[in-house]
Amino acid sequence: MTAPQKRSSMPTISDRLDEVCNRPSGFDYMRVGLALSVILAHSFYLNYGGAHAAEREGLIAKFTPLIVPMFFALSGFLVAGSLERAKSLFVFFGLRVFRILPALTVEVLLSALILGPLMTEFSLEAYLTDPAFRAYFLNILGEIHYHLPGLFIHNPTTAVNGQLWTVPFELACYVLLGALACVDAYRRGWLLIVIFGVLQSLQVFNTIYRFNPNFNGAGGSTIVLCFLAGLLLYRYRGWIVYSAPLALAALVLAMASIEIPNAIRFAALPMAYLTVYLGLRNPKPDKILMSGDYSYGLYLYGYPVQQAVIMLFPGMRQWYWNILISLPIAATVAVLSWHLIEKPVLSRKKILQTLGDRLAAALARARLGMAKRRAVADG
Repeated sequence: MTAPQKRSSMPTISDRLDEVCNRPSGFDYMRVGLALSVILAHSFYLNYGGAHAAEREGLIAKFTPLIVPMFFALSGFLVAGSLERAKSLFVFFGLRVFRILPALTVEVLLSALILGPLMTEFSLEAYLTDPAFRAYFLNILGEIHYHLPGLFIHNPTTAVNGQLWTVPFELACYVLLGALACVDAYRRGWLLIVIFGVLQSLQVFNTIYRFNPNFNGAGGSTIVLCFLAGLLLYRYRGWIVYSAPLALAALVLAMASIEIPNAIRFAALPMAYLTVYLGLRNPKPDKILMSGDYSYGLYLYGYPVQQAVIMLFPGMRQWYWNILISLPIAATVAVLSWHLIEKPVLSRKKILQTLGDRLAAALARARLGMAKRRAVADG
């Protein structure tokens, strides 16, 4: 699934990848930094409620809308590399399942079977027999349910893990990428550009038709476009210049998109370029940071941990207390999640290649058998 590359006369993203041996430490710092930014932003939202959080955030509120779009742009860039390296779509999708599903499953199970029974204000019988309890397990399949019976009902925000709203869109991005690969749109880059342009145009028309001057967050369609923008940057890494002035211009455009109502919906490419530029920086690796990818665990577990802290310490309902108490707990759980769940599953990825080879062989035998039967029938 490799894509042909063309070199620019100036240093490109591809040149930068070669320079850092395709393993820049900047992406590791970015993943953790964005995950910590999510927890920081939620410390305001969860403690003060959505209506009053922005009043308390101050300067932080200026950057909050960029966090999830940058996460998705980063994912698009890195996953595109995974697609090119994968020997088949079966292996590619298998790797995505191995990366996303185990930790998500454990988080949902822990929330429903441990956190809920311990902290619900309902009786255990009422909790276990409530339809919301059974529905919560559908989160594993990407059908998102935010509430468990009697849990966090007196918190300013009652969702158990509101951060799960991104899961269906993440799954949609992977399916979309697989579809693009199936129709050869990824390799034929011009078609990829056309698809991105069409989707961005639809976003423009949708914004004009449903303009909302009071909302400037990043919805599902915006983060999917950011994923595609990251994908485009990787696909055309041999053409696109790696430049600090371009990154500064991208930052200016990204910040302007926050200030102008609904403009963030059109800023996928600037946000993706800024993300990739920062990710390709190569600061000195940190031993603790490089010991595992803890960002997904922080992203998954931060929200329910923060909600539990708010419920347990009602007299300390300030954003800084929430961070001081929640962050060490969430970090510990993220480390355990990586070493006990995520890493062991990913270490078995060779199974995917074995299964992929067997599937390819079975399909080849089936095609050969069909060809022989047609030959006999024609003969």
